[in-house]
Amino acid sequence: MTGEAAQAGLSEGGGRAQDIYERLRDDLLALRLVPGERLSERNLERRLGASRTPIREALMRLEAEGLVQRGEGGLRVAPLDLDELLEVFELRIETEALAVRLACSRADHARLDALQARMDGVLADPSPDAWYAIGTDYHIELAALSGNRFVHRSVRDAVTRIARARWLMASSEAGRCAAHREHSAIVAMIRDNRPDEAEAAIRAHIGIVRDSLVTAMREEHRGWKARGVQMMMGQG
Repeated sequence: MTGEAAQAGLSEGGGRAQDIYERLRDDLLALRLVPGERLSERNLERRLGASRTPIREALMRLEAEGLVQRGEGGLRVAPLDLDELLEVFELRIETEALAVRLACSRADHARLDALQARMDGVLADPSPDAWYAIGTDYHIELAALSGNRFVHRSVRDAVTRIARARWLMASSEAGRCAAHREHSAIVAMIRDNRPDEAEAAIRAHIGIVRDSLVTAMREEHRGWKARGVQMMMGQG
């Protein structure tokens, strides 16, 4: 095999692994793969029509993100863990507070406008998919606008660990409108270079999301467990 052919094979394999990773990640975040469910490489081969090598590569990445766990029985979808979520929220509050302060002096206003336009665009779409997507992307984009790669990476990873649990929260028009108002206000504060107000607003916003999620997990965990979702309530 020539060097060019070998490189092409590597690129094709890497692209296949990326595709499998994205498909599995989407299924994990949307709870189509249920927390606690056993993951068989052989079953995934049949389902995805792929060989074991790219599947293993994708699973390793998902394990590093905390979405998949390795135990005595092999790989399983990571359970929803209340204590872990509370720790992640502690990290998010401090990291996103720093992110918005930095963004006040560094953010590209064209990107802020694009983010606001996207938020406005989902007002007419009540589907949970659209709202959960913008809710996740909003925080990751604000972190990117901080101009600090490590802040961005930290927020992205933290939001990923929480994303699955957000499906437990009931979605209502009033709740969606409140989230839109809070998100829009923070964007305006960043655009106007008001770091103290932006920090206070993001702390309050994340605190509201945390409290709502904890309440939902405590009130609904028996019902979700009855549907096969593995949840760890801990001491939270």
